[in-house]
Amino acid sequence: MDEALQRAASEEGVAAAWLRGLACNPGLPAPVLQRLLEFGELPMSPVRWRELDAGSTAVAAAAARMEHRLHVAENPTADVDELARLAHDAEPRVRFVYAALLTDFGRRVPAGVVEVLAADPDPKVRRMISSYQDLPLTLEDRFLADEDPGVRAAVLRPQLWERLPRPVRERLLGDPAPQVREKIAALLRADDPPPALTAEERLTHPDGYVRQQAVGDPEVPPALALRIVEDPENEVRLALSMREDLTEEQRASIAYTVEGHGPWPSWVEERAKDPAAARRIAASPHVGLRRALACRPHLPADVVAQLAADEDPWVRRYLCEHSPDAPHDLLVELYATAQDRNWSALRHHPNFPRPGLARFADDPNPRLRHAALDDPAAGPELPLRLADDPEVGMWAVRDPRLPAGELLRRLALPGGAFAAAANPALPPERMHRLVDLARGR
Repeated sequence: MDEALQRAASEEGVAAAWLRGLACNPGLPAPVLQRLLEFGELPMSPVRWRELDAGSTAVAAAAARMEHRLHVAENPTADVDELARLAHDAEPRVRFVYAALLTDFGRRVPAGVVEVLAADPDPKVRRMISSYQDLPLTLEDRFLADEDPGVRAAVLRPQLWERLPRPVRERLLGDPAPQVREKIAALLRADDPPPALTAEERLTHPDGYVRQQAVGDPEVPPALALRIVEDPENEVRLALSMREDLTEEQRASIAYTVEGHGPWPSWVEERAKDPAAARRIAASPHVGLRRALACRPHLPADVVAQLAADEDPWVRRYLCEHSPDAPHDLLVELYATAQDRNWSALRHHPNFPRPGLARFADDPNPRLRHAALDDPAAGPELPLRLADDPEVGMWAVRDPRLPAGELLRRLALPGGAFAAAANPALPPERMHRLVDLARGR
C-alpha cells in the first residue's frame, strides 16, 4: 500500500488533495494538525471551519503563521481557555481580532483576559476592549485617563457617565480631543430626548417607517390605526394587517402583499407559547402570521402538523428551519426540491437522518442519493455502492462506514485522494504518512 501512495504522491495535485482532505477531516488529531500547520501554504484552512477540541485549539493558537492564529480566533468552537493565549500574542492584529470576538458565539471570558487586553500597548486593542460591557470599575477609570483619545471616547457610556464624580465630568467636558467631547455631547442629547409624537402625528408622519411602527403599536387604538388602511406604502398596510387586535374580516379588507421574509410582529412570539393561541394563528388566512408562527421553535404537535401541510411553501420551509419537531418526510421533500441557496442545510436537521433513507440509493435525484448516506442503519455496503457515483461519490468515500481496505485504496487514486483523506475513519498513522509524502519524504 505504501508503494501505491508513493507513486500517487508523484502525480500532479494528489499531495495537495491529501492536505486539503486532512484539513477538513473531522477526526484529525492534534498531532497531525500541528504538522499540517507547519506547511508554508495550505490549500484550505484546517482551523477556521472544523470543530476544535482543547488540544487542537492549543496547537492552532501557538501556530507560527499568523493566519492560523487569526483563523482559530474566528472559530466559534475553539476552546476558550486555550484561546486565551492570544491575548499575549506577539502580533497586534491577532490581539485585536481576539479582543473583537471575545464574547462572540456565547463565549465565556476566562479570568484575567480583560485585564491583559486593557493593558495592551496597542491603542486599537485597548479601544476594542474598552467597549466591553462588563468592565470592572477600576478599568473604566483607567480608560478614562488613557493617553489615546479613542480609548477615552469608547469607554464613555450612559451608566459610566452617571456615576462619575463632578470633577471628573468637568475634566472630560474640557478634554482636548474633539471625539471625547462629541461623545459626551451625544450622551447628554440622549438624556434629553425630543418630545414624543402623538398617535395621530405618528400615523400622519411623512416617513413611512414611522407610520409602519405606529400601526403596529398596540398602544395605538385599532380604530385609529385603521384610518390609514389605504396608506400608499405596502409595508405600512402589511404591518396594519398583522395587528393582534384585528378580526380576520378586518385583515381581509386590507390590500397588502407579503413580501420577503419579515419582519414579523413580536406578539406572535409571545402568543405562540399558548397552545390555544398558536392554533388560532395557524388557522389564520393571513400568510404572514402563519409564517411568523412557523419561525417559533416549540409548538404543539398538532400545530406542527398543520403548518407542515400549509399551502404556502415558506410556511413549510420556516417550520423546517426553526422547529426541532419538523416532520422527517417534509424535510426530505424540501431537501429534494428546494431551489434556494440554503437547501443543503436541511440535511443537518435532527429529524433528517432516519433508517430507511437507503432506499434512495438509486434515485435519479442526486440530492436523494446523497440523503441515502444519512441512513444510520445502513452498513458499509451503502457507501461502497455509491463511491463511484459521479455526483455523490465524494461523500460516500468520506463516509466512515466505507470498508477500510477500500478507503486506503482510494487514497492512491487521483479522483479519490481528497475524499479519502477527509474520512474520519482514516487511521492517524496513515494521516502522518500522507503528511510525510506531501513533504517529499
